[in-house]
Amino acid sequence: PSERSHWNSVSLAHLCLRIHDYLYFQVLSPGDIRYIFTATPAKDFGGIFHTRYEQIHLVPAEPSEACGELSNGFFIQDQIALVERGGCSFLSKTRVVQEHGGRAVIISDNAVDNDSFYVEMIQDSTQRTADIPALFLLGRDGYMIRRSLEQHGLPWAIISIPVNVTSIPTFELLQPPWTFW
Repeated sequence: PSERSHWNSVSLAHLCLRIHDYLYFQVLSPGDIRYIFTATPAKDFGGIFHTRYEQIHLVPAEPSEACGELSNGFFIQDQIALVERGGCSFLSKTRVVQEHGGRAVIISDNAVDNDSFYVEMIQDSTQRTADIPALFLLGRDGYMIRRSLEQHGLPWAIISIPVNVTSIPTFELLQPPWTFW
């Protein structure tokens, strides 16, 4: 029993630590939102990035909550989906994107004024799994990306993910101007 409780506390500590992991991506196009964005990986489901994508499409899902069949699923194949929170579990959204062939999913908060609070994305109670990376993005960031795409009439952004910010001396200067410290 003491050995089991030791491992339980180890795995619990691991879960608590993981929420502090941030993962960064940079929008390359459109140019007006060419910033480095901060996301947090799902806490207890989804995969990790085994490779760095220098240029990959970030495609807003249609419908945006991605709780079922996607009308633009063809464009998500081998790309990354931008999905909005709400309507179903984080895991359900991740599985929908995975079933459409997406390489990863970025789920933005549905509170568009959220510019500071990262929601912990955890398993639902269905015992299902997902293999692709799932990231949480602030609502404000998701809104600004979608708004820019709409203004330019573009079907997707081009991003680089993940970005190693420790190698970028001007990282602070490349963050969105609406990001507060």
